[in-house]
Amino acid sequence: MEILTNIAIALFVVAITIPFIRLLKGPTVFDRLLSIGAIGGKTIALVLLVGLAYNRLDMFIDIALAYALLNFISGIIVAEYFRLKEVESK
Repeated sequence: MEILTNIAIALFVVAITIPFIRLLKGPTVFDRLLSIGAIGGKTIALVLLVGLAYNRLDMFIDIALAYALLNFISGIIVAEYFRLKEVESK
């Protein structure tokens, strides 16, 4: 079980790099915003896998929920900021 968890953690780290490349090369701000959301979602799953590896899933669920809430709220705030910036430029 431990080997399978380590392989899953390594695969999630690789999966996080794909949206990170989009974050760096994204032609628009909205591509970058979507990649940040994807990185956040995969990071939540990665935190839960680490909790499974340490046999402390109960503690890591709380951390993952807090991170998910923070990711959701920050995504809304950034999207609203760019929407208001676009309205001001018109």
